[in-house]
Amino acid sequence: MPGMTETFAHRLRVRYSECDQQGVVFNGHYLFFYDVALTEMWRELFGDYAQMVEQGYDLVVAEARIRFREGARFDELLEVSMPVAHLGTTSMVVRPVFRVGGRLIADGEVRHVFIDPASKAKKEMPPQVRSVLEPYLDGAGQAAGAASGSQSP
Repeated sequence: MPGMTETFAHRLRVRYSECDQQGVVFNGHYLFFYDVALTEMWRELFGDYAQMVEQGYDLVVAEARIRFREGARFDELLEVSMPVAHLGTTSMVVRPVFRVGGRLIADGEVRHVFIDPASKAKKEMPPQVRSVLEPYLDGAGQAAGAASGSQSP
């Protein structure tokens, strides 16, 4: 097993306009928050996203699921942790965790697929992307597929 797993996290302040009549963040905004965190993670790990597109790769969301635990409120500092759960041939899965302080606000799973920007067809993940993301692979998520059905003694 490789060394310590790294997890990228991005913090953002909840704006008043993102809250609903109940005074909590409207549920639809969590995917926007996730997208901001993914963009910042990409910028930190790879630099300019447009450069990847120019090299013939793009990344699209194929599936997204968010489980709501508690509502974040106006002016709270929301941290979005971005553990990478799976790196497939053409896809990757991130399991975002949204927290305010120690409170779990929401969590979920987002599956992305690499595509050719011109044809929109699936495309194998670029080797340089895989090598940079591997240290961010969550050990539990990675082992889950290989160990399904097995039990610890």
